[in-house]
Amino acid sequence: MVGISPIAQQYWKLVKAHPKLFRYHERKELIKMMRQLYEASSETSDTKRFRLVHKLSVLDIVVNEVGLGKTAALAILMVDQIEAGLVDTTELEKTFQTPVKTVVSGLSKVKELYDKNTSVESENFRKLFLSFAEDVRVILIIIADQLHTMRTLAQYPDDFRIHTARQCSYLFAPLAHRMGLYKIKTELEDLSLKYTNREIYTDIAQKLNETKRSRDQYIKSFIEPLEAKLTGLGLPFSIKGRTKSIHSIYNKIKKQNTNFENIYDLFAIRIIFDVPVEKEKAACWQAYSVIADMYQPNPKRLRDWLTIPKSNGYESLHTTVLGPQGKWVEVQIRTVRMDEVAEKGLAAHWKYKGIKGESGMDEWLKNIREILENPDLNAVDFMDEFKLNLYNEEVFVFTPNGDLHKLPKGATALDFAFSIHSGLGSRCVGAKVNGRNMPIKYVLNNGDSVEVLTSPTQKPNQAWLNIVTTSKAKNKIRQALKEIEYKDAEMGREILSRRFKNWKIDLEEGKISKLAKKKGFKTVSDFYQELAQGKLDILEVRESYLEQDRKDSPDNPVEIRSAETFTKEPVAPESSGKEDVLIIAQDLKNVEFKLSKCCNPIYGDDVFGFVSVSGGIKIHRTDCPNAPQMISRFGYRIVKARWSGKSAGSHYPITLRIVGHDDIGIVANITSLISKEKNITLRSISIDSNAGLFQGNLTIMVSDTKELDLIVKKIGQIKGVKSISRN
Repeated sequence: MVGISPIAQQYWKLVKAHPKLFRYHERKELIKMMRQLYEASSETSDTKRFRLVHKLSVLDIVVNEVGLGKTAALAILMVDQIEAGLVDTTELEKTFQTPVKTVVSGLSKVKELYDKNTSVESENFRKLFLSFAEDVRVILIIIADQLHTMRTLAQYPDDFRIHTARQCSYLFAPLAHRMGLYKIKTELEDLSLKYTNREIYTDIAQKLNETKRSRDQYIKSFIEPLEAKLTGLGLPFSIKGRTKSIHSIYNKIKKQNTNFENIYDLFAIRIIFDVPVEKEKAACWQAYSVIADMYQPNPKRLRDWLTIPKSNGYESLHTTVLGPQGKWVEVQIRTVRMDEVAEKGLAAHWKYKGIKGESGMDEWLKNIREILENPDLNAVDFMDEFKLNLYNEEVFVFTPNGDLHKLPKGATALDFAFSIHSGLGSRCVGAKVNGRNMPIKYVLNNGDSVEVLTSPTQKPNQAWLNIVTTSKAKNKIRQALKEIEYKDAEMGREILSRRFKNWKIDLEEGKISKLAKKKGFKTVSDFYQELAQGKLDILEVRESYLEQDRKDSPDNPVEIRSAETFTKEPVAPESSGKEDVLIIAQDLKNVEFKLSKCCNPIYGDDVFGFVSVSGGIKIHRTDCPNAPQMISRFGYRIVKARWSGKSAGSHYPITLRIVGHDDIGIVANITSLISKEKNITLRSISIDSNAGLFQGNLTIMVSDTKELDLIVKKIGQIKGVKSISRN
């Protein structure tokens, strides 16, 4: 092994950096065991070298950047030997005097998941991931493994790069954040962006490089007078400036809907005091007082994690101040201890708890589990929702492709079908479990491989509610039953409407409602369902309807009604083709319609109608965010619609989202402009100012899209307005 140059180089680098990690005789034993695995492996020499270099590199990250010790290092080096049966765990622990069994077991279980090609982009995988990690060091080792992979991602194939980068962004960067590894989290985010959106990454990196000299000069001008003032406190400290990460800048560009040049708080200054624990808070608040005297702070941006640290141990005092040239600068105030906890997260936490080595980790891990298992936490990132010990309360099953699904114990094959997709569940007739056919009520066991069997003619029924146990399945079944009932009712209504139209009979919902009650139906929907299912004679319905009409209006029988009565109703012109088109007008009769609040359509917008459960029609814009879902799931309820020839003096509320520079008088300029418009009125305005920018919502009343486009254009030309868009 020593003769293999890259491996030897990496090994001796570790030995020199951490001479006390393993004693001399332990290092000799490690080399012997690793050579044994190397020679026993049937892989090619290049593959074996690659694996060993990767393993030693991960070990370097775990020890240097995460701060773990001997147990984690030994587990990384020996997990493959233990799996291959070349080394016994008990003997290993005896030789190295280190409890390694739990960590090795966790690493082996995670490795098994990857071997099953489990989709990491599954929330179930993340929960199982944490349930297997009985020791938090397993999670930290996996994060380190991902970090080295991301650092060397350029040497992998394209498809692997994209998949790994997305997986890293989705799971491992937030996981690193949750574990307190902020430096690693930032690097993972930047590397993920580099491979998932290289164009944006390169553009920001290039602009940062181009402005580096001016930024460095600015940071220097900010720090020098501050350094002089802080020296007067008589406390040892260091101070340094940095630029925000590329990923952080990209998020600001997206959030503020702006470009790189308009991002002002690119700078961050970190002040680090080297003082005893009992003087930490006082030193930090003294520094804050000095900074606040020199530069105007933004009170909305003060973050006090000294009084109440984050659940992962992070402590710091953050403030944002207005520096020279009117630029916002974030200042982080902390101590050497806090800084190390922020950089190395959990491992540094043990060190400063006074725990020598790793013997006291169990008690600390218990506290971390309580944090992770607390369902009431309002944490910023999703990792607070995951638990470390779910295995006993849940059952984990796999699809034939190896995708993992988590369900509660007692879940059935039908629950599994609905967990994959509601459409699959609705058509489920059974399942093939471990190669054997099983009914939909089969109760799943851990490790089952389940294939859902379906039939195109299958439909949910009421009895299914007694078979399933998950709330998702129950809700989907109830929803499907309602959809079936509603679809039948709509079909019945359509049948009756078309037949009445052919018979030149005016269909009125009020009279149909009376008729349904007279025939003993609880609701009109029940009446329409039976009509669709052929349980009612439509000719008998016609006679009953006309008889009711004669009783209501004996002097004006339906048979002698003039055709002029019907032509007054707004209907689609004959030239519109076979399909009916709803003409939206104020005098529309016999059709109840409302303008949807989710997209607020106004006269001139391209629109469509959606038949609601209550029977009325809601008008949506064709670019409504809910349109794709409505069209794909409820296509039979979509009605073509267009506006009548004139807006007829109607006014519609429109909310505009405005972003701009927080200049004096800009709000007055906007309101003044609107007040001068004859046909436009201002209903409400709300403005929120933050970090030199203002963001606000402006609600106005307009009569059509032409007026809207004109006022949007005028507001956009006001000095200081950066963007204006319709909500």
